[in-house]
Amino acid sequence: MKYSFKNDYAEGAHPRILEALVQSNFTQQNGYGLDDYCKNAENLIQEIINNPKAKVHFVSGGTQANLIVMSAFLRPHESVVSAETGHIFTNESGAIEATGHKVHGVETVDGKLRPLDIQKVIDVHQNIPHQVKQKLVYISNSTEVGTIYSKKELQDLHQFCQKKNLFLFMDGARLAHALTAETNDLTLEDIAKYTDAFYLGGTKNGALIGEAIVINNENLQKEFGFHLKQKGAMLAKGRLLGIQFQELLKDHLYFDLAKHANQKAMKIKSAFKEIGCEFLSETYTNQIFPILNQNQITKLSENFDFYVWKKIDEEHTAIRIITSWATTDEITQLFVKEIEEL
Repeated sequence: MKYSFKNDYAEGAHPRILEALVQSNFTQQNGYGLDDYCKNAENLIQEIINNPKAKVHFVSGGTQANLIVMSAFLRPHESVVSAETGHIFTNESGAIEATGHKVHGVETVDGKLRPLDIQKVIDVHQNIPHQVKQKLVYISNSTEVGTIYSKKELQDLHQFCQKKNLFLFMDGARLAHALTAETNDLTLEDIAKYTDAFYLGGTKNGALIGEAIVINNENLQKEFGFHLKQKGAMLAKGRLLGIQFQELLKDHLYFDLAKHANQKAMKIKSAFKEIGCEFLSETYTNQIFPILNQNQITKLSENFDFYVWKKIDEEHTAIRIITSWATTDEITQLFVKEIEEL
Protein backbone atom coordinates (compact mmCIF):
# COMPACT_ATOMS: atom_id res chain seq x y z
CA MET A 1 0.00 0.00 0.00
CA LYS A 2 1.29 3.46 -0.92
CA TYR A 3 2.06 5.94 1.85
CA SER A 4 -0.10 9.04 1.42
CA PHE A 5 1.18 12.61 1.48
CA LYS A 6 -2.18 13.81 0.11
CA ASN A 7 -3.46 15.37 3.32
CA ASP A 8 -2.89 15.78 7.05
CA TYR A 9 -6.02 13.98 8.22
CA ALA A 10 -5.44 10.50 6.80
CA GLU A 11 -4.73 9.11 10.28
CA GLY A 12 -7.33 8.89 13.05
CA ALA A 13 -6.31 10.88 16.12
CA HIS A 14 -3.44 11.36 18.50
CA PRO A 15 -3.41 8.57 21.16
CA ARG A 16 -3.85 11.08 23.99
CA ILE A 17 -7.16 12.17 22.53
CA LEU A 18 -8.40 8.60 22.19
CA GLU A 19 -7.34 7.89 25.76
CA ALA A 20 -9.16 11.00 27.03
CA LEU A 21 -12.32 10.00 25.17
CA VAL A 22 -12.22 6.50 26.68
CA GLN A 23 -11.51 7.70 30.22
CA SER A 24 -14.42 10.15 30.13
CA ASN A 25 -16.81 7.82 28.33
CA PHE A 26 -19.09 6.97 31.27
CA THR A 27 -19.06 10.41 32.87
CA GLN A 28 -22.46 12.03 32.40
CA GLN A 29 -22.41 15.59 31.08
CA ASN A 30 -24.80 18.23 29.80
CA GLY A 31 -25.37 18.34 26.06
CA TYR A 32 -25.05 20.92 23.29
CA GLY A 33 -21.69 22.34 24.36
CA LEU A 34 -22.73 23.00 27.97
CA ASP A 35 -20.49 20.22 29.30
CA ASP A 36 -17.46 20.75 31.53
CA TYR A 37 -15.02 19.81 28.76
CA CYS A 38 -16.24 22.50 26.34
CA LYS A 39 -16.20 25.05 29.16
CA ASN A 40 -12.65 24.09 30.13
CA ALA A 41 -11.47 24.20 26.52
CA GLU A 42 -13.05 27.63 26.07
CA ASN A 43 -11.27 28.87 29.20
CA LEU A 44 -7.96 27.52 27.91
CA ILE A 45 -8.39 29.33 24.60
CA GLN A 46 -9.38 32.56 26.35
CA GLU A 47 -6.23 32.34 28.45
CA ILE A 48 -3.95 31.66 25.47
CA ILE A 49 -5.34 34.59 23.47
CA ASN A 50 -5.54 36.82 26.57
CA ASN A 51 -9.17 37.69 25.92
CA PRO A 52 -11.66 36.52 28.58
CA LYS A 53 -14.49 38.17 26.65
CA ALA A 54 -14.00 36.02 23.53
CA LYS A 55 -16.69 33.44 22.83
CA VAL A 56 -15.72 29.96 21.65
CA HIS A 57 -17.97 27.55 19.75
CA PHE A 58 -16.97 24.04 18.71
CA VAL A 59 -18.08 22.59 15.35
CA SER A 60 -17.22 19.46 13.43
CA GLY A 61 -15.40 20.80 10.35
CA GLY A 62 -13.88 23.72 8.49
CA THR A 63 -16.49 24.19 5.77
CA GLN A 64 -19.16 24.18 8.45
CA ALA A 65 -17.24 26.78 10.45
CA ASN A 66 -16.82 29.04 7.43
CA LEU A 67 -20.41 28.97 6.26
CA ILE A 68 -21.86 29.46 9.75
CA VAL A 69 -19.59 32.40 10.55
CA MET A 70 -20.35 34.17 7.29
CA SER A 71 -24.08 33.51 7.30
CA ALA A 72 -24.22 34.76 10.90
CA PHE A 73 -22.10 37.88 10.41
CA LEU A 74 -23.53 39.09 7.08
CA ARG A 75 -26.81 40.64 6.01
CA PRO A 76 -28.42 39.28 2.80
CA HIS A 77 -26.94 41.94 0.50
CA GLU A 78 -23.37 41.69 1.87
CA SER A 79 -20.47 39.80 0.29
CA VAL A 80 -17.07 38.28 1.01
CA VAL A 81 -13.62 39.00 -0.44
CA SER A 82 -11.25 36.02 -0.70
CA ALA A 83 -8.10 35.02 -2.53
CA GLU A 84 -8.91 32.84 -5.54
CA THR A 85 -6.97 30.05 -3.84
CA GLY A 86 -9.13 30.44 -0.72
CA HIS A 87 -10.92 27.31 0.42
CA ILE A 88 -14.33 28.99 0.31
CA PHE A 89 -13.73 30.00 -3.31
CA THR A 90 -12.39 26.73 -4.69
CA ASN A 91 -13.21 23.74 -2.49
CA GLU A 92 -16.49 24.18 -0.63
CA SER A 93 -19.01 23.44 -3.38
CA GLY A 94 -20.49 26.92 -3.23
CA ALA A 95 -21.28 26.63 0.50
CA ILE A 96 -21.01 30.36 1.11
CA GLU A 97 -23.02 31.22 -2.00
CA ALA A 98 -25.65 28.73 -0.87
CA THR A 99 -26.19 30.89 2.22
CA GLY A 100 -26.93 33.82 -0.11
CA HIS A 101 -23.60 35.65 -0.12
CA LYS A 102 -21.39 36.34 -3.12
CA VAL A 103 -17.67 35.54 -2.85
CA HIS A 104 -15.31 37.82 -4.80
CA GLY A 105 -12.20 35.85 -5.78
CA VAL A 106 -8.97 37.84 -6.05
CA GLU A 107 -5.90 36.58 -7.90
CA THR A 108 -2.82 36.73 -5.66
CA VAL A 109 0.84 35.88 -6.14
CA ASP A 110 1.17 33.82 -2.95
CA GLY A 111 -2.32 33.05 -1.63
CA LYS A 112 -2.29 36.11 0.67
CA LEU A 113 -4.64 39.08 0.47
CA ARG A 114 -3.36 42.65 0.79
CA PRO A 115 -5.35 45.86 1.34
CA LEU A 116 -4.88 46.88 -2.31
CA ASP A 117 -6.47 43.60 -3.44
CA ILE A 118 -9.55 44.31 -1.37
CA GLN A 119 -9.74 47.95 -2.44
CA LYS A 120 -9.85 46.91 -6.09
CA VAL A 121 -13.00 44.87 -5.39
CA ILE A 122 -14.60 47.75 -3.49
CA ASP A 123 -13.78 50.19 -6.29
CA VAL A 124 -15.84 48.27 -8.86
CA HIS A 125 -18.83 47.89 -6.52
CA GLN A 126 -19.87 51.52 -5.99
CA ASN A 127 -23.24 51.37 -7.73
CA ILE A 128 -25.21 51.09 -4.49
CA PRO A 129 -27.81 49.60 -4.01
CA HIS A 130 -27.59 47.82 -7.35
CA GLN A 131 -24.46 45.86 -6.45
CA VAL A 132 -23.65 43.79 -3.39
CA LYS A 133 -21.78 45.44 -0.53
CA GLN A 134 -18.41 44.03 0.56
CA LYS A 135 -18.47 43.37 4.30
CA LEU A 136 -16.16 40.47 5.23
CA VAL A 137 -12.57 39.67 4.31
CA TYR A 138 -11.68 35.97 4.40
CA ILE A 139 -8.06 34.91 4.82
CA SER A 140 -6.38 31.59 5.62
CA ASN A 141 -3.29 31.06 7.76
CA SER A 142 -1.52 29.07 6.60
CA THR A 143 -2.90 29.66 3.10
CA GLU A 144 -3.95 26.94 0.69
CA VAL A 145 -0.50 27.20 -0.92
CA GLY A 146 1.33 26.90 2.39
CA THR A 147 2.34 30.54 2.89
CA ILE A 148 1.83 32.46 6.14
CA TYR A 149 0.95 35.99 7.18
CA SER A 150 3.47 38.12 9.04
CA LYS A 151 2.43 40.28 11.98
CA LYS A 152 2.85 43.40 9.85
CA GLU A 153 0.67 41.97 7.08
CA LEU A 154 -2.09 41.07 9.53
CA GLN A 155 -1.88 44.49 11.21
CA ASP A 156 -2.17 46.17 7.81
CA LEU A 157 -5.25 44.12 6.96
CA HIS A 158 -6.77 44.83 10.36
CA GLN A 159 -6.24 48.59 10.02
CA PHE A 160 -7.65 48.58 6.49
CA CYS A 161 -10.73 46.60 7.53
CA GLN A 162 -11.32 48.90 10.49
CA LYS A 163 -11.11 51.93 8.22
CA LYS A 164 -13.46 50.41 5.63
CA ASN A 165 -15.89 48.95 8.19
CA LEU A 166 -15.16 45.36 7.12
CA PHE A 167 -15.03 42.22 9.24
CA LEU A 168 -11.76 40.24 9.13
CA PHE A 169 -12.12 36.47 9.48
CA MET A 170 -9.26 33.96 9.51
CA ASP A 171 -9.68 30.34 8.45
CA GLY A 172 -7.40 28.46 10.84
CA ALA A 173 -7.65 24.92 9.51
CA ARG A 174 -3.82 24.84 9.59
CA LEU A 175 -3.29 27.71 12.03
CA ALA A 176 -1.07 25.63 14.31
CA HIS A 177 1.26 24.93 11.39
CA ALA A 178 1.45 28.64 10.58
CA LEU A 179 2.23 29.58 14.17
CA THR A 180 5.01 26.99 14.47
CA ALA A 181 6.65 27.75 11.12
CA GLU A 182 10.29 28.83 11.51
CA THR A 183 9.59 32.20 9.84
CA ASN A 184 6.45 33.03 11.86
CA ASP A 185 6.29 36.12 14.07
CA LEU A 186 2.59 35.94 15.05
CA THR A 187 1.04 34.62 18.26
CA LEU A 188 -2.51 33.49 18.95
CA GLU A 189 -2.89 36.61 21.06
CA ASP A 190 -1.97 38.72 18.01
CA ILE A 191 -4.50 36.89 15.87
CA ALA A 192 -7.26 37.45 18.42
CA LYS A 193 -6.32 41.14 18.59
CA TYR A 194 -6.29 41.73 14.84
CA THR A 195 -9.31 39.65 13.68
CA ASP A 196 -13.01 39.81 14.39
CA ALA A 197 -13.11 36.03 14.42
CA PHE A 198 -10.95 33.03 13.57
CA TYR A 199 -10.97 29.32 14.18
CA LEU A 200 -8.49 26.83 15.55
CA GLY A 201 -8.34 23.76 13.35
CA GLY A 202 -8.30 20.37 15.05
CA THR A 203 -9.15 18.01 12.18
CA LYS A 204 -5.81 18.62 10.44
CA ASN A 205 -3.77 18.62 13.64
CA GLY A 206 -4.40 15.46 15.63
CA ALA A 207 -8.12 15.55 16.44
CA LEU A 208 -10.69 13.06 15.21
CA ILE A 209 -12.88 15.97 14.13
CA GLY A 210 -13.39 19.51 15.27
CA GLU A 211 -12.70 23.21 14.86
CA ALA A 212 -12.97 25.91 17.55
CA ILE A 213 -14.58 29.15 16.33
CA VAL A 214 -13.32 32.13 18.35
CA ILE A 215 -15.38 35.34 18.12
CA ASN A 216 -13.36 38.32 19.34
CA ASN A 217 -15.72 41.09 18.23
CA GLU A 218 -18.30 41.33 21.00
CA ASN A 219 -20.84 42.85 18.59
CA LEU A 220 -20.83 39.59 16.61
CA GLN A 221 -21.26 37.23 19.57
CA LYS A 222 -24.93 37.77 20.30
CA GLU A 223 -27.31 35.04 19.09
CA PHE A 224 -24.56 33.10 17.30
CA GLY A 225 -25.93 29.96 18.93
CA PHE A 226 -29.12 30.26 16.86
CA HIS A 227 -27.04 29.99 13.69
CA LEU A 228 -25.20 26.94 15.04
CA LYS A 229 -28.48 25.18 15.78
CA GLN A 230 -30.16 26.17 12.53
CA LYS A 231 -27.21 24.90 10.46
CA GLY A 232 -27.10 21.56 12.29
CA ALA A 233 -23.76 22.30 13.95
CA MET A 234 -24.84 22.17 17.60
CA LEU A 235 -23.99 18.60 18.58
CA ALA A 236 -25.99 16.94 21.33
CA LYS A 237 -22.73 15.25 22.34
CA GLY A 238 -20.73 18.44 22.17
CA ARG A 239 -18.46 16.93 24.82
CA LEU A 240 -16.74 14.95 22.06
CA LEU A 241 -15.34 18.19 20.65
CA GLY A 242 -14.62 19.79 24.02
CA ILE A 243 -12.63 16.78 25.24
CA GLN A 244 -10.42 16.86 22.16
CA PHE A 245 -9.58 20.55 22.39
CA GLN A 246 -9.07 20.32 26.13
CA GLU A 247 -6.47 17.61 25.50
CA LEU A 248 -4.85 19.34 22.53
CA LEU A 249 -4.35 22.55 24.50
CA LYS A 250 -2.69 20.83 27.45
CA ASP A 251 1.11 20.94 27.65
CA HIS A 252 1.46 22.61 24.21
CA LEU A 253 0.41 19.38 22.46
CA TYR A 254 -1.47 21.32 19.77
CA PHE A 255 1.65 23.23 18.79
CA ASP A 256 4.04 20.30 19.23
CA LEU A 257 2.05 18.22 16.73
CA ALA A 258 2.12 21.00 14.13
CA LYS A 259 5.82 21.63 14.68
CA HIS A 260 6.50 17.94 14.09
CA ALA A 261 4.61 18.05 10.77
CA ASN A 262 6.47 21.21 9.70
CA GLN A 263 9.87 19.70 10.49
CA LYS A 264 9.15 16.61 8.41
CA ALA A 265 8.03 18.80 5.51
CA MET A 266 11.20 20.87 5.71
CA LYS A 267 13.35 17.73 5.51
CA ILE A 268 11.51 16.72 2.37
CA LYS A 269 11.77 20.26 0.99
CA SER A 270 15.53 20.17 1.51
CA ALA A 271 15.76 16.92 -0.43
CA PHE A 272 13.91 18.45 -3.39
CA LYS A 273 16.18 21.50 -3.24
CA GLU A 274 19.25 19.26 -3.31
CA ILE A 275 18.23 17.83 -6.68
CA GLY A 276 17.60 21.33 -8.07
CA CYS A 277 13.81 21.57 -7.84
CA GLU A 278 11.96 24.86 -7.89
CA PHE A 279 8.74 25.40 -5.95
CA LEU A 280 5.31 26.87 -6.69
CA SER A 281 5.47 28.84 -3.43
CA GLU A 282 8.04 29.40 -0.70
CA THR A 283 6.64 27.61 2.34
CA TYR A 284 7.80 26.76 5.84
CA THR A 285 4.68 24.90 6.95
CA ASN A 286 3.61 21.29 6.38
CA GLN A 287 2.67 21.92 2.74
CA ILE A 288 5.29 22.03 -0.02
CA PHE A 289 4.79 22.34 -3.79
CA PRO A 290 7.85 21.09 -5.73
CA ILE A 291 7.82 21.43 -9.51
CA LEU A 292 8.75 18.18 -11.29
CA ASN A 293 8.77 16.70 -14.75
CA GLN A 294 6.40 13.87 -15.66
CA ASN A 295 9.05 11.15 -15.35
CA GLN A 296 9.85 12.27 -11.81
CA ILE A 297 6.16 12.36 -10.87
CA THR A 298 5.62 8.88 -12.27
CA LYS A 299 8.61 7.52 -10.36
CA LEU A 300 7.55 9.04 -7.01
CA SER A 301 3.99 7.81 -7.57
CA GLU A 302 5.09 4.17 -7.47
CA ASN A 303 5.29 4.11 -3.67
CA PHE A 304 3.75 7.41 -2.54
CA ASP A 305 0.45 9.24 -3.01
CA PHE A 306 0.21 13.02 -3.44
CA TYR A 307 -1.82 15.57 -5.37
CA VAL A 308 -0.75 16.61 -8.84
CA TRP A 309 -1.50 20.26 -8.16
CA LYS A 310 -0.89 22.65 -11.07
CA LYS A 311 0.52 22.40 -14.57
CA ILE A 312 3.38 24.87 -15.00
CA ASP A 313 4.28 24.25 -18.66
CA GLU A 314 4.25 21.40 -21.16
CA GLU A 315 6.99 19.54 -19.30
CA HIS A 316 6.58 20.53 -15.64
CA THR A 317 3.87 20.25 -12.99
CA ALA A 318 3.71 21.27 -9.34
CA ILE A 319 2.75 18.52 -6.92
CA ARG A 320 1.54 19.02 -3.34
CA ILE A 321 3.16 17.16 -0.45
CA ILE A 322 1.55 17.42 3.00
CA THR A 323 3.01 15.94 6.16
CA SER A 324 1.09 15.37 9.39
CA TRP A 325 1.51 15.04 13.13
CA ALA A 326 1.86 11.29 12.50
CA THR A 327 4.48 11.35 9.73
CA THR A 328 7.38 9.27 11.03
CA ASP A 329 11.13 9.63 10.66
CA GLU A 330 11.21 6.29 8.85
CA ILE A 331 8.67 7.31 6.20
CA THR A 332 10.34 10.69 5.78
CA GLN A 333 13.71 9.04 5.17
CA LEU A 334 12.24 6.58 2.67
CA PHE A 335 10.69 9.45 0.74
CA VAL A 336 13.91 11.49 0.89
CA LYS A 337 15.83 8.50 -0.49
CA GLU A 338 13.46 8.22 -3.46
CA ILE A 339 13.76 11.96 -4.10
CA GLU A 340 17.55 11.66 -4.12
CA GLU A 341 17.29 8.87 -6.71
CA LEU A 342 15.37 11.15 -9.08
